[in-house]
Amino acid sequence: MNHVRTLPAYLVQRFQGWKATTYQDNKAWYRRLAASGQHPRAMVISCCDSRVHVTSIFGADEGEFFIHRNIANLVPPYNPDGEYHGTSAAVEFAVTSLGVAHIVVLGHSNCGGVKGCLDMCCGNAPELLEKTSFVGRWMDILRPGYQRISGLPVAEQQPALEREAVLVSLENLMTFPFVKAAVEDDRLTLHGLWTDTGEGGLEQFDPARGFVPV
Repeated sequence: MNHVRTLPAYLVQRFQGWKATTYQDNKAWYRRLAASGQHPRAMVISCCDSRVHVTSIFGADEGEFFIHRNIANLVPPYNPDGEYHGTSAAVEFAVTSLGVAHIVVLGHSNCGGVKGCLDMCCGNAPELLEKTSFVGRWMDILRPGYQRISGLPVAEQQPALEREAVLVSLENLMTFPFVKAAVEDDRLTLHGLWTDTGEGGLEQFDPARGFVPV
């Protein structure tokens, strides 16, 4: 493993600061969490974007959320083909093992993954069309959403597609048999959110009204 290096100094310093302050002040809480296991009430599926800070938005403590992050907060359709499926595995674990009561799909403004999908579908990102592009093949999940917004004025397409990323994921979640069964048995509820990272806004999806401010 000669390609692996030690942690950058600034991260070491931040860890040491956390251990000396936050951890020391809450040592009993951390040890309780470690001993009792996790019992989150909700799973949050959000984007990898470093500007999206799920726990800060909801003021959550350790142990409250089971969080899965990926490019553009997408959930693929149910596809038990025996291959590697990180997002599907996370959903399965959250629903069948942890028994979460809620799954929240959280989209956001200025999403780079969504922009990549938009560029790819418009023919402006040929590199994403290559079979070797992991990002491009992942963003294929969002193509149904692009079809729904492609007739909008160009300036409106990016924010509309960001919200479609949430809706496509909610639709795909219902293709998982264990999710569908839990929803129909009232053991699980699904929620769609979109946050404006610059303005601090939050919208939720209402089937009757679309995305509305929280």
